[in-house]
Amino acid sequence: MSLIPATILTGFLGAGKTTLLKRVLTEAHGQKIAVIENEFGEENIDNDILRVDTEEQIIQMNNGCVCCTIREDLRTTLADLAEKRRKGELQFDRVVIETTGLADPGPVAQTFFMDDEIAESYLLDSVLTLVDAKHAEGQLDTRQEARRQVGFADQIFISKSDLVAKDEVDALIHRLKHMNPRAPQRTVHFGEVPIAEVFDLKGFNLNAKLDIDPEFLSGEGHGHDHHHDHDHDHDHGHGEHCDHPHHHAHDDDVKSFVFRSKRAFNPAKLEDFLGAIVQVYGPKMLRYKGVLNMKGSDRKVIFQGVHQLMGSDLGPKWAPGEEKMSKMVFIGIDLPRDVLLQGLEQCLV
Repeated sequence: MSLIPATILTGFLGAGKTTLLKRVLTEAHGQKIAVIENEFGEENIDNDILRVDTEEQIIQMNNGCVCCTIREDLRTTLADLAEKRRKGELQFDRVVIETTGLADPGPVAQTFFMDDEIAESYLLDSVLTLVDAKHAEGQLDTRQEARRQVGFADQIFISKSDLVAKDEVDALIHRLKHMNPRAPQRTVHFGEVPIAEVFDLKGFNLNAKLDIDPEFLSGEGHGHDHHHDHDHDHDHGHGEHCDHPHHHAHDDDVKSFVFRSKRAFNPAKLEDFLGAIVQVYGPKMLRYKGVLNMKGSDRKVIFQGVHQLMGSDLGPKWAPGEEKMSKMVFIGIDLPRDVLLQGLEQCLV
């Protein structure tokens, strides 16, 4: 049986997670979706689209979706769903986990890698983060959970942008890009998102998205020498020069930086260094990902991690004439950029 794709939906309180979820659940896409709600309270999916049986943890919805509220551990719930699916007691094509607005998505994502039983049943597709344009500024300034949710995202949806001025939305887009350059951003109205932009994004699939090179992070320092584009679908071109004064007011603790080198890595040295870094800074390392040129290999090595969990895969061969260049992006909380960059430099051949 093929792996069940899973999507984590996160975002601060009131960002519109439930609205987006309801929209996805009621769209006629012919998919049966199991929803796991990682919280209690008003945020519950409205009962008008549910047939509620309060005794049962799993609720069948009238469009064939199933809904569970986690009363125990996420791992148990996932294992339970997979088991029911194997036995033919439940039918569903994918799982969406809606986290509480105050949650750090890290441990939720880690569940899919740390437990063999879960890893053999599920494939984590992506982390989707909703950001409320009207309240984002204050939330990002004051709440680390909100910043972590941005740092973890594979895709960012900005809601309520119609409630604020265009320059405020632009400043927010800019700020989010500095925090997480690898997540495309798009504005959404009342959760209206094409299903193709919610599922099968392969944000966690190592070989799918090799292009992690956010051009705007080229250039050293934090001044105005960052180049990037401001178009909303982020094909990270060389875009125009950045002249936003706004973002200097924010010294977000979630930041990103990129390491690039045309010299090959010494595999043993790199493994030792990354192992040591993850031991020390793992809890602060939200997401990291790279395409590496390793000495002695004619194939790209794709590596990525979440907190202390790190893995690598062999990617495709370097094409004839293609410049062999290692690129790594790190997104984390107060990471010691200089220590990391110097350490990586020392792992090169």
